[in-house]
Amino acid sequence: MKRQDFRLSHRLRVRWVEVDMQKIVFNGHYLMYFDTAVTEYWRQLAMPYAQTMQQLGGDLFVKKASLEYHASAEMDDFLDVCMRCDRIGNSSMTFVGAIFRGEELLITSEMVYVYADPVAKKSQPIPAPLRDLLESFERAEDMVQLHLGSWHDFQKLASPLRTEVFVHEQKVPAELEWDHEDDTALHAVALNRMGLCLATGRLIQHAPGVARIGRMAVKKQMRGSDLGRRVLHALMDAAKHRGDTQVILHAQCSAEGFYKRLGFEPHGAVFEEAGIAHIEMVRSL
Repeated sequence: MKRQDFRLSHRLRVRWVEVDMQKIVFNGHYLMYFDTAVTEYWRQLAMPYAQTMQQLGGDLFVKKASLEYHASAEMDDFLDVCMRCDRIGNSSMTFVGAIFRGEELLITSEMVYVYADPVAKKSQPIPAPLRDLLESFERAEDMVQLHLGSWHDFQKLASPLRTEVFVHEQKVPAELEWDHEDDTALHAVALNRMGLCLATGRLIQHAPGVARIGRMAVKKQMRGSDLGRRVLHALMDAAKHRGDTQVILHAQCSAEGFYKRLGFEPHGAVFEEAGIAHIEMVRSL
């Protein structure tokens, strides 16, 4: 096996708690490493696992999990845990995994999952949408579609996500979340293949030649992916296309680093908005 044989590679570092008295990773922890990589696999599918399985009406149960040891990892090693969906049957699917230290193959794995009724625990055929998700990802297709449009077009998609992120998670009062600017803004939504909104943002004309981006929200399970960046770039491209030369935004201070990496610079002092510390950031287009 080689690293390039896999669509998913998840990097982790061996922690002290995972090393045994022989000063190597305790054998059972490798299964945890593979299970962690499977979670990242679902994230790459743009598939929040629990919500998707509820929508499909089933769940996946482990039928088999095998490991083969070729060499040992040690404390502080950086490991790349790779996974691929190798086979999809009628009601089961097989994942093949490999753990590499650099180019050295340490561990291989085979994991078999059965799709079943979550209550009766009886196997049932894998739904076509799930099969399509897995096959499309392994073909290196884009798992997300990005759309731009009006509030009329996307309110039913963006509103639940903004409520989930801002009102429920960040405790922003609902009356502060919704305003009249939604009606005139250009909205962006990132949808997975099952139509679930995973990220959103809006673009407002702040002043002649100056755009303002706001209400940037990414579903919790998808944070750390590239969805926030894709939504932001789509809105900036739209602003540039209409002739704007500058874009501003009010970034939560916890997200300042994200916007800095995308070319935004802080402007002015930190201020409070809806009980959360923010800072204005600016970028030329």
